[in-house]
Amino acid sequence: MSKILIVMSAADTWERTDGSTYPTGYWAEELAAPHMRFTEAGYDVDLASPGGVLQPLDEHSADPAIAGPDCATYVEYAQRVLREFGPLIPLADIDPADYVGVVVPGGHGPVVDLYQDPDLGRILRRVDDAAGLIGAVCHGPAGLLSAVDPDGSWRFAGRRMAAFTDEEEELFGTAEAAPWLLASRLREMGARHEGGTAYQQFNVQDGNLFTGQNPASSARMAEQMIAAARSTGLV
Repeated sequence: MSKILIVMSAADTWERTDGSTYPTGYWAEELAAPHMRFTEAGYDVDLASPGGVLQPLDEHSADPAIAGPDCATYVEYAQRVLREFGPLIPLADIDPADYVGVVVPGGHGPVVDLYQDPDLGRILRRVDDAAGLIGAVCHGPAGLLSAVDPDGSWRFAGRRMAAFTDEEEELFGTAEAAPWLLASRLREMGARHEGGTAYQQFNVQDGNLFTGQNPASSARMAEQMIAAARSTGLV
């Protein structure tokens, strides 16, 4: 059976430029919705993170006023999956050849650790070399920044992609004192960033790269990846 790798951040704190700290963790919908779609489609799903560390739930993703009326379902599903899977696999132990695709969900953690994680960079380059599927949603596209080739160039420069926008960061109240803003950084690095309406589903597919702007884009990202896998024989 074909396998998908979901790469989680290990960060629970986001250091701010004003000296404050912001608690972070995984965003329930961004983990649960893709996992649900992949398993329903018949894929096995592995979970990995730097050092195999399990970050906590981002409590904002359990607040209906922020995450919507279905958030409790996503929280319950994500917690059950993580409990049943057991200890996460350390990224250093991952062989990219074992997977037809890799997905990076958000929460603010990826802008803390995954954007410069060498093991994630190795995995993404290998999967891309093999024309495997690469997905990232919300702050997950920060992880794409880790894919730096030996010549120092960024693997995804020139590619179309979505990510949590600067506008959404401002509306969420986390733009001020942020060390850097994701959408701006992606553009600075050469990405062709595209944005839709704040907090509404918006997805971009560019070849084997599938990205979503925010939590509402999580399920659609997985659905696009599954459709592409079926059309290309990556099942």
